[in-house]
Amino acid sequence: MDSENNQGQARILVVEDSEIIRKKLAHNLVRNGFHCTLCGDGLEALKILEKTAIELILSDQLMPGMDGLELLQEVRERYAHIPFILLTGHGHIAGAVAAIKQGAFDYLEKPYDPEILLTTIQRALSYFQMNNANKKLKDQLREQYNFQNIPTRAPAMKKALQLAEKVTHNPTTIAIYGASGTGKEVLARAIHFAGDRVENRFVAVNCAGIPSGLLESELFGHVKGAFTGADRPREGKFERAAGGTILLDEIGDMALEVQAKLLRVLEERVFEKLGSDQPIKADFRVIAATHKDLGRLVQEGLFREDLFHRINIFPITLPPLRERREDLPLLVNHFLNRFKEEFGKHLPGVSEQAMAVLHNYPWPGNIRELKNCLERAAILTEEEFIQPHHLSIAAAPNDHKNNNQSNHFAIALKAEDVSLENIVAQALELALTHCDHNKSRAADYLKIDRKMFYRRR
Repeated sequence: MDSENNQGQARILVVEDSEIIRKKLAHNLVRNGFHCTLCGDGLEALKILEKTAIELILSDQLMPGMDGLELLQEVRERYAHIPFILLTGHGHIAGAVAAIKQGAFDYLEKPYDPEILLTTIQRALSYFQMNNANKKLKDQLREQYNFQNIPTRAPAMKKALQLAEKVTHNPTTIAIYGASGTGKEVLARAIHFAGDRVENRFVAVNCAGIPSGLLESELFGHVKGAFTGADRPREGKFERAAGGTILLDEIGDMALEVQAKLLRVLEERVFEKLGSDQPIKADFRVIAATHKDLGRLVQEGLFREDLFHRINIFPITLPPLRERREDLPLLVNHFLNRFKEEFGKHLPGVSEQAMAVLHNYPWPGNIRELKNCLERAAILTEEEFIQPHHLSIAAAPNDHKNNNQSNHFAIALKAEDVSLENIVAQALELALTHCDHNKSRAADYLKIDRKMFYRRR
């Protein structure tokens, strides 16, 4: 039966075989603003749960037919999201403690204190509401970072996604290479949310955005008094990522002294907080990402060779947008659909003229630049379609089928430094920068023999 109640509060299912106690419980709960549904045994409770939305169960332990412990077991199997509080008589505490281990939120001994009962109910509702909100958020993130939400027709991008899907359930360290804006963090999140570590945290650290003096504390944490200003202990990113995934973004910018400490962490999964010699063991999946050529940095002495081999176990390379132009229509639709939901605005599409501008643009900022460009256009347009004047880019003069790249650039040298050797050296450096430090592409770009290019470098 339903008791009289105030609207808008949580509905509690009271399961108690004593009618006197049942009504007393209901009176107390209703007076404090709760809805109440009452029944006298576990079997009746299960029938109610099939057709009524219940937010908390308050059950006696000893009842005829199905008792409170048996009901708890059924509830945990069928309705794990509903908190369960057990009421037990003196002498049955051991059973109540066992119920906690089986998933009950708490137990109260009869005769119960009404104030303690209300406090326990509020704690249970708050705890489960938070858990349910976290679950909903994880489900949303799992959907958002699904591999299916990374649209592509480009063979190079398909290969990258196929590799990523194969390693989702493997703890192997992954290295993601690609120019800025190609979606390295998006891919890292997709790997995490598709894997078996999804219930734990995904923690991202931008190694380029944190000064080297602070990066160590950011990664490993510190104890109080570890250095001037450390007035309280701090949890590091590795500690936060326990059981989950840590993304070391732009690892190519990490200082050599931090690289040495990182190597030990990757090899042993053990680290110490700054100011402490107490080792902390943690289990986490490591994904490293960079837009730099780590092999070249190793040759130049800017990156440890042993660390390079440790993180380069499973490399995945993301192509720049200019090398996957067949994906432009897919990506445009993908982003416009997202903006339709975010802005609540009708966005039918992109005109042929605007799409031609998008195709002919070299996209130095890759997918991130495309997203920003379309977001601005989506805000500006009041027309039937997005037009070229809504785009914050200029049409490129060359046909993208001819690579849409002009291999003309200015070489600046002081008069005293002008020599054939210096001109060639600067041309090679500019070509490398233009081609994201890919030597093979840079050689093709300059239309020189690759062997000559490697000899000169």
